[in-house]
Amino acid sequence: MQSLNYLYEQKVISDPEFPVQMHIDSTSRKSWYFPQHWHEHIELHYVLEGRTLLCLNQQEFWVEKGSLIIVNSNELHAGYCDGNPIKVMVIIFEMEAFSREIAEGNLIFQSLVERDETINAIMSTIYREYQGQEIGYRLVCKGELMKLIAYLVRRYAVRIVSEQEDSKRKKQLERLNTVLNYIQANYTRQISNRELADVIHLSEDRFNHLFKESMDMPPLQYINEIRIKKAMNLLKRKEGTVAEIAESVGFTDYNHFGRQFRRYYGCNPSEILKK
Repeated sequence: MQSLNYLYEQKVISDPEFPVQMHIDSTSRKSWYFPQHWHEHIELHYVLEGRTLLCLNQQEFWVEKGSLIIVNSNELHAGYCDGNPIKVMVIIFEMEAFSREIAEGNLIFQSLVERDETINAIMSTIYREYQGQEIGYRLVCKGELMKLIAYLVRRYAVRIVSEQEDSKRKKQLERLNTVLNYIQANYTRQISNRELADVIHLSEDRFNHLFKESMDMPPLQYINEIRIKKAMNLLKRKEGTVAEIAESVGFTDYNHFGRQFRRYYGCNPSEILKK
């Protein structure tokens, strides 16, 4: 079976002088503009314009301009745009690159911070420097980020997670990766919950609980979403009739496929073929 590492996203930040990844997410298309995934790094999402939905584990946050979302290490996260323009600054880093003392403390930060003038001032400076990229901008961004980390530690650290708890959470995500890889390789046929539970050697009840706890949906719903997304790609490329494409992605009931497609995309699959 091909290993897809479907949820895990490996981050490689190789510059010791500037151990940070920064980018701007900007879109007005109704979509998940970044899919659900996890990694060991801390990820900050600061809303510059608009309103966006950010999902962390089982929590959903509709956040607006000036809000900061903090994604802690080993947390599933995804971002959704409702069709209105958004602009979000994303900063990714490993705590140990800035402070070994804080990293060893295994702190968990509050997920959502709103209307904090200190944070707004720091993030505005980082954004301005990142956009201008004048000589020395990385030094300024790094210095501002260090100020931000110290401020978050003092004001928004909510608890300390034990190494055992952190290890358990990471192990659960790794086990889930195995299941999602299996689904990706087998979604075109019928897959039972019992079959998926056997992949990671759990009882069916325990597996269902773990999957829903991590993905915020039951396994069958997730499988159907995978099928529908695959079908959309095939429809766009006009690789068969609607019925042929529905069957090729694993739907045995044509009407059920149509209902699921409309629920997910808000239109009929035949409309995609006609475009």
